[in-house]
Amino acid sequence: MQFPKTIVLGATGRIGMILRKCWDQRAISWQTRKPRAGAGWVVVDPLGEPEALKRAADGCAAILCLAGVVPGRSGAGAMADNIALAEAALRAAAPGTRVLLASSAAVYGATPGLLHEDCPPAPLSDYGRAKAAMERRGAELGAARGVAVTALRIGNVAGVDAILGGWAPGFRLDQFPDGRTPRRSYIGVQTLARVLRDLITASDLPDVLNVAAPGGIEMGALLDAANLGWTPRAAPDTAIADVQLCTGRLAQFTGFTATDSEAATMVRQWRETGSDTGQKA
Repeated sequence: MQFPKTIVLGATGRIGMILRKCWDQRAISWQTRKPRAGAGWVVVDPLGEPEALKRAADGCAAILCLAGVVPGRSGAGAMADNIALAEAALRAAAPGTRVLLASSAAVYGATPGLLHEDCPPAPLSDYGRAKAAMERRGAELGAARGVAVTALRIGNVAGVDAILGGWAPGFRLDQFPDGRTPRRSYIGVQTLARVLRDLITASDLPDVLNVAAPGGIEMGALLDAANLGWTPRAAPDTAIADVQLCTGRLAQFTGFTATDSEAATMVRQWRETGSDTGQKA
């Protein structure tokens, strides 16, 4: 299936660079703020050059906005840029354009159990609150401009996370009295690329979608599959053993195989795309 003409904002981030490795489509433009080697790059500052961004998005059927501020790399005040970048994407979109906004499972906060898209957001962190506000503003501005907007509540991306991506010698991991480690929704990097491709080419997407592979994976199992050592520590009373994103709605627009939910598959995809090059030895 061919991509419609698409621009990816925030393409120099870790997910954007993974997509460049997984997607081979001439219809895609990749936004960057500084010149880079390789084909398809469009140099524009989304916040500082709104007219240039609009020109870059001219004729695009879809805008994938991965641009945003992530936890641990800036102060709480900068988190507002997540809202401003989504607004920039929507103002650059012509009526009828589809805009996919990268949100996060962080909007659910510490809500336990299986999380459906209609669960009320309950963010606990500045990042989660900024993403929830981004979703609300995106929906408002999209309705006002005649632009179809879908917020993608992306779960843990294996390798772009605090477990595989944050591993270092001496890594410690919560363990519950029954011997289990925290179980969360994950998705492999190649599976994510396929899912995003399917969503870009789909029609009549809902306002919000959870994005993860079906089921959940124990964090300890993920490290074991990668042969990365870890030391258990007693989980605090506040730790939540199992939090999973419901993927029933997502399954209406993309397909999964049984192996997509396996830790070994996610580790293999991480290594095949070279996403583990930052691993500390």
